[in-house]
Amino acid sequence: MAEKPGNQTPDTPDVSETELRNIKVDDLRDAAKEAGVSGVHDMKKEDLVDALAAAKNDGGRPASGGDGDGERGDSGDAGAGPDGGKVRTGPDSSDSLKYSQEVTSPEDEPEREGRSLVTTHHEVIKQWAEERNATPATVSGTEHDDHLGVLRFDFGGESQDLQHVSWDEWFKTFDERRLNFIYQEQRTDGTDSNFFRLENPNREDA
Repeated sequence: MAEKPGNQTPDTPDVSETELRNIKVDDLRDAAKEAGVSGVHDMKKEDLVDALAAAKNDGGRPASGGDGDGERGDSGDAGAGPDGGKVRTGPDSSDSLKYSQEVTSPEDEPEREGRSLVTTHHEVIKQWAEERNATPATVSGTEHDDHLGVLRFDFGGESQDLQHVSWDEWFKTFDERRLNFIYQEQRTDGTDSNFFRLENPNREDA
């Protein structure tokens, strides 16, 4: 395999825009996504270079729009959650987590049909569920003290074990337990998928 031109670690400090311009567009997109820049699939090379440089200057966050730090108060920031959609890691992170595509914005698209995805972004999760008419729920009998039990979604089946909860309650528990949302948008044949799994990198009960 031929060596890629330029510096292949664009997320490191002290990288100039000249070096960034020597990197392939696909690699720039990957680096931009890791830096928290949203909408990278629609960006041209110069836009990616500018966005990466701005993200580094702003401490790793995008300079405008996208998944910023919430100071602007726009709807995208409000729906990101405490980790900005980023994956939560720990000593027991699974292989599924490692091989899933990270989604940090509602604008992110799967690389291919059937791709395993992972996010902590509240708006991404809510949008996925609402597109499938799914209601946030918990498994009855698994609660303890005043805390919700095992988190699930009710897709409209006849299960008597699910108790509906509010989105605020669901996400509060999701964040307190440091869960990741592993899911699919489509199956490999292109049809909508309802697959999801909640995983704690420390292997606590989801």
